[in-house]
Amino acid sequence: MEDIIFNKLGYPILTLTTFLPIIGALFILFLRNDALIKWVALITTIAVFIVSLPIYKHFDKTTYKMQFVESHSWIPLWDITYKVGVDGISILFIILTALLSILCVTVSWKAIQNKVKEFFISLLIMETAMIGIFVSLNLLLFYLFWELMLIPMFLLIGVWGGPNRIYAAIKFVLFTLAGSVFMLIGIIVLYYAGGKTFDILALSKVHYPLSLQAWLFLGFFAAFAVKVPMFPVHTWLPDAHTEAPTAGSVILAGILLKMGAYGFLRFSLPIFPDATRAFLVPMIILSITAIIYGAYVTLMQKDLKRLIAYSSVSHMGFVTLGIFTLNKTGLEGGILQMINHGVVTGALFLCVGIIYERTHTRVIEDYGGLSKSVPVYATFFAIFSLAAIGFPGMNAFIGEFLIISGAFKVRTIFGALSIWGVALGVTYMVWLYYRVVLNEVNPRIRHHLSDLDLREIATLTPLVILVFLIGLQPDILLSYMHTSVEHLIEQVNGSAHGQAYNFANLITQYIKEIF
Repeated sequence: MEDIIFNKLGYPILTLTTFLPIIGALFILFLRNDALIKWVALITTIAVFIVSLPIYKHFDKTTYKMQFVESHSWIPLWDITYKVGVDGISILFIILTALLSILCVTVSWKAIQNKVKEFFISLLIMETAMIGIFVSLNLLLFYLFWELMLIPMFLLIGVWGGPNRIYAAIKFVLFTLAGSVFMLIGIIVLYYAGGKTFDILALSKVHYPLSLQAWLFLGFFAAFAVKVPMFPVHTWLPDAHTEAPTAGSVILAGILLKMGAYGFLRFSLPIFPDATRAFLVPMIILSITAIIYGAYVTLMQKDLKRLIAYSSVSHMGFVTLGIFTLNKTGLEGGILQMINHGVVTGALFLCVGIIYERTHTRVIEDYGGLSKSVPVYATFFAIFSLAAIGFPGMNAFIGEFLIISGAFKVRTIFGALSIWGVALGVTYMVWLYYRVVLNEVNPRIRHHLSDLDLREIATLTPLVILVFLIGLQPDILLSYMHTSVEHLIEQVNGSAHGQAYNFANLITQYIKEIF
């Protein structure tokens, strides 16, 4: 029986959720009044959020099958279908995307003063591309959304970014395109190897030779690793974050970095299970390297945005570590931490953007004493800083605890090294908060400071609620993913036909094939 449940709501809810932002963008195209453009963008993003809610209300948590599936013939010549659906993993990222898109509009309300129409059109096209990636059940459709995302993000950085925006935008595109080329080659090979189909579910049921799996794993890895970004292909991220407008940084941290990790979950693990186990130890080593290296480099940063950007390298290292533990505890922790990182790091970038609008500086030494000048802002910043270090009772604590527990199940040394990464994370966030908020007031910025207004409070409050809600009731999210994660582990472990693959065996096999 096919692992899908067709949409029973009576209307194409996933298609509507995906393409509603494009409809809003087309409407904005004919507007000239900046205020009206902002309101249409806000109403559109709120509408997307509301339209997506029935997905959660009617989702069946007891099955791993893809739900709300829509399938229509697209290119009959190549048997390509437009096919979308969600499971207990992808469903979580739709609401995260919809929520952060609303906040990106509100935080840009006053910050964007030039080319307002073009900015909000880019933002809405980006939302369509992001949601499309998470609902695609066709490889070609996935790839089109994957590439579509590049254009609006390139514009957000290159047009509305900082002084070095062109360099950062081009670097972002070059890194991403380089990885995407290898994935495209992998998609074409997979199309023929899997029986001339782009259907992701069908491809995951075919058993491929280990040597082919290994090469395809590396091809997809090239694209996903850049997007995460994993060490050592992370160098585009600090530049992109530093130069991007606040909304661009929030989207980068909140959603785009998750696409690479989501790619591992949707493609690498179920379609290349033998290669996944073969590359298990190298992937974990790369993840732990990112955790520790990212944390040490974060300690050295003098720019607020670059500090948070490098912290993302460390935090996303925890995500990939959890995924490649290949046990339920670590996998669920990795997925939960993807959501947590989107909430917390997105919130930290919002905080940086809000204070930057007042002071026009991101140099940490230019700040100090914000607790006395802007106490409401300092309170929000304190909450998100504590969440970032994994303070008990807040969302990141649960994710990190599950990931580290999963790592210990693989090898004790992996769990121990990841704990060191947590300790370093506490160090750089506490040190940052002290310098920015608790130090002496810097007279150069004193007259620029004013506390948060209602719009800014409304922007940050939903993320505060999520920090505590997930921290105190993590099963709100974990309950969605339990069955899907169990099925994913069965796919990885059940397709080996009794064989145990590791990296040494893979190299040995290649040597035998060569000689």
